[in-house]
Amino acid sequence: MFAKFATIFKIPELRRKIFLTLFLLFVYRLGFYITLPNINQSVMKDSFESMKEQNSALGNTLKMVELFSASNFGNSTIFGLGIMPYISASIILQLLGSVYPPLEKLQKEGEAGRKKINEYTRYLTVVLCFFQSLMWIRFLAAEIDKPIIYAEWAGFWPTFFAAWTMTAGTVFLMWIGEQIDEYGIGNGISLLIMAGILARIPNAIQALSKDFFLNEGVHIGGDRGIERLLILAALFLAVIVAVIVITQGQRRIPTQSAKHVRGRRVWGGQRQYLPLRVNQAGVMPIIFASSLLMFPNLLFQWIHGTEWGRERWVITQLSNSFGGEKGYIYNVCYIALIYFFCYFWTAITFNPKDMANNLKDYGSFIPGHRPGRRTADYLERVMVRITYVGAAFLALVAVIPTVVQNFLNIDFVIASFFGGTGLLIVVSVALDLVQKIDSHLVMRNYGGLLES
Repeated sequence: MFAKFATIFKIPELRRKIFLTLFLLFVYRLGFYITLPNINQSVMKDSFESMKEQNSALGNTLKMVELFSASNFGNSTIFGLGIMPYISASIILQLLGSVYPPLEKLQKEGEAGRKKINEYTRYLTVVLCFFQSLMWIRFLAAEIDKPIIYAEWAGFWPTFFAAWTMTAGTVFLMWIGEQIDEYGIGNGISLLIMAGILARIPNAIQALSKDFFLNEGVHIGGDRGIERLLILAALFLAVIVAVIVITQGQRRIPTQSAKHVRGRRVWGGQRQYLPLRVNQAGVMPIIFASSLLMFPNLLFQWIHGTEWGRERWVITQLSNSFGGEKGYIYNVCYIALIYFFCYFWTAITFNPKDMANNLKDYGSFIPGHRPGRRTADYLERVMVRITYVGAAFLALVAVIPTVVQNFLNIDFVIASFFGGTGLLIVVSVALDLVQKIDSHLVMRNYGGLLES
């Protein structure tokens, strides 16, 4: 294994790509320590830490947003919003591409269309980021009981320039991601999210040590017994293995190319495979479902805070279920939304009709199915079945942190890292990175990292 890693750095081009990627990720993490000048960081950190510890609606929402956006709202920095505006803009344009004909036409124009869509994505990112940062700073200014924003920096122009500073930080992160795509190794935006999740390792280990070792010491039995730590470790390994299996899992459909006789030679006739991924939608359904469930969380918490809401038993139960406890109703809605978005996202990204036409144009066919509509119907039927399995896996991974947090009674930071969406993102991005490194090694007649 060490010899294989040493081989990576023997290739000058690959070595430059890796070092450039590491340097840009270092710059990304460095930006988290450059704070905005108009915010009292110590007061803000204490306020938001207490909010998260109390499992309030806003605190739970901030935990989820921080996980997906590679940001940290506890310290308002120039990278405070992370790359969530860019992800939101990309998702909006991709969804519009399925219903808005001009965008759909651009998506089919190849490289030129992709560059134009990327340009629109950048413009939309700036607009979304400015309004989000402006609303964020106005929200901080509304905290009258705790002076988060200094009095001399509470005017219109300081707020305006602070919003543009956070916008510039997100645009700079977007630029870092594009530089990694072009000159580095791996997917830039995915690596930024992965780096933000891995940066939580010290906090997760610290919280784990505090819960299981420092407070009560190592013992057997009770809420902090050593057997619960072993369960957590086994769950951590099981999720990693399951993520690797499902992420790499494919349904291979055999295809046969037609034979062509040219002169005295016969061309074609080879038997190949059409790979269909089991988890075609990736992690996007979990992001969509989590984002939508933030709204009932905030809504029921707000209604329960009123005098009318406190007197209603139904409002109390809904507030507890969607709030800190994450009860049965929340998990059922979470799983239902994951299934819905799995099929929705697969329907957008996978077009069986186009795939059947491409097979027909290249002179290939699926044995037992006529080219054209019959092939498209077969591909759609297969994709519906394997998407059901992929959605079941995503739903299981998504509810693991909630089950672990309630059953083992541990901190959300530990539960979200050692099982669930964060682990799914890290493993998926790591596998993609290893595959890209392997492609460079194989191209130069070296053995890949995954080869035995």
